[in-house]
Amino acid sequence: MSEPTIAQKAPYAVELKAGETYHFCTCGKSAGQPFCDGSHKGTGFVPQAFTAEESKTGYLCGCKHAKTLPFCDGTHKNL
Repeated sequence: MSEPTIAQKAPYAVELKAGETYHFCTCGKSAGQPFCDGSHKGTGFVPQAFTAEESKTGYLCGCKHAKTLPFCDGTHKNL
């Protein structure tokens, strides 16, 4: 599998709702960042499903290289 496309070098602040399942884009090609829109088809990437544990603002990785995907860990600062 190749490296993901860096969608942006900053996190996406999104409002997450407790108990709701989201599909995080791992390839970086989705037009609906940070969520999957199916643009990964044929790339070997698959979206990462996660369920929000609580309702809050979540900071989702924009560079697609964080070790804590889907959440930002600051890795974008070193790219």
